[in-house]
Amino acid sequence: MSNRRVVITGIGPVTPIGSGATEFWNGLVEKKCGIRRIREFDPSGFDSQVGGEIDGIKIGHFVPKSYRKAGKIMARDIVLAVAAAHYAVTDADLHTRCLVERGEADAANVDSNRLGVNIGAGLICADLGELAEALYAGVEDGSFSLARWGAEAMNNLTPLWLLKFLPNMLACHVTIVHDARGPSNTITCGEASSHLAIGEAFRTIQRGTADVSLCGGAESKDNPMALIRQSLVGRLTCRNDVPERACRPFGADRDGTAISEGGAVMVLEELEHARARGARIYAEIVGFGLSNDAYAPGAAGEPAPDGRGVVLAANKALRDAGVTPDQVDMVSAFAAGLPRHDAAEAHAIEAILGDRCGEVPVLAIKAGLGNNGAGSGAIDFAAAVLAMRHGTIAPAFNSTPLDPELHLRLAAQDPVDARIDVALCNAYALGGGQNASLVIRRYRD
Repeated sequence: MSNRRVVITGIGPVTPIGSGATEFWNGLVEKKCGIRRIREFDPSGFDSQVGGEIDGIKIGHFVPKSYRKAGKIMARDIVLAVAAAHYAVTDADLHTRCLVERGEADAANVDSNRLGVNIGAGLICADLGELAEALYAGVEDGSFSLARWGAEAMNNLTPLWLLKFLPNMLACHVTIVHDARGPSNTITCGEASSHLAIGEAFRTIQRGTADVSLCGGAESKDNPMALIRQSLVGRLTCRNDVPERACRPFGADRDGTAISEGGAVMVLEELEHARARGARIYAEIVGFGLSNDAYAPGAAGEPAPDGRGVVLAANKALRDAGVTPDQVDMVSAFAAGLPRHDAAEAHAIEAILGDRCGEVPVLAIKAGLGNNGAGSGAIDFAAAVLAMRHGTIAPAFNSTPLDPELHLRLAAQDPVDARIDVALCNAYALGGGQNASLVIRRYRD
């Protein structure tokens, strides 16, 4: 492996508690909760009626004027990814074609041929109103007719309809908007997608095939299809009367997570490239590990009780970083508030850290965010990088009383000051078996 070092120079979160690095971080430390009764559609027919929603995100705010018409073929997930990428490049002071065309920069300061994009994406929900009209036109004598669908009903859909819902369209639009001609990829592995995308971007820069990469993930689960899918497998909280207390990661009385939307994009950069343009450096990525442990495949996708897949990925990442568990100062946990998954992850953290488990602070932020799938890991990662930057562990404010069976150290009520030199960031796909871990280190020359 090359000795090229990879640093983080830009952070672009788009979340229910705030968008952009500063607003997002302030939301975390102020214990802001973005979970509320769902407003995007009427949830009254569902058992779980709460979720994390983002207000005020419009595609015109994040693309050149000449590209605004493309918003007509952008599903919500795509808009979130494009917005996150814009926040990230702006935060990094990376002058891509987008910023130049918007008049926010005089000239590009990155070679488009050496600029890559790696985005984690989920299952994009079709526009149900648009699809319902076409499906209705396919009904014949009270039953759906494939022949009528092919001959007539499909004509009710715009010819570009499918382009709104392909998962690779998140990365596609980001590459076009920012003129990124380097390595590009889309990863669709549930909640592990973002970590896998960040890890792949890390490797492309290490190998020398790119100097800069926009990476992360985004997804919106704020739609009836995602809500019913998560409800059917028993993953959602039913605390509809107290949305701000509904999601309780590692809490003794946790009963599930909440659907959400959002994501984050990071700017990863080869160290000398970042130095040459005088970039601010948040932290350095030094390790990446992944594993698969389809313990109980099926609808529910229960985790291995000992969290063995997380342990395997984390140990690989630590070895890759040349770091021992004794050097880890913080663990960023996925911690969605699911009873068995939280327990398995806590056991994994205990196995990784050993006797230090009760001493090392754990960052768990989904109390105010819920779980938005493919973008959730990128949001967690952004929070970990900012925690290292600010020397502060954001509180897991809904986690008290902590499950007594889980021997973790959480900042449960208020932010806690902590010097973080090495952080381990974990993610795993609910029911998919994919696990990924990233190790970040405080930047030093």
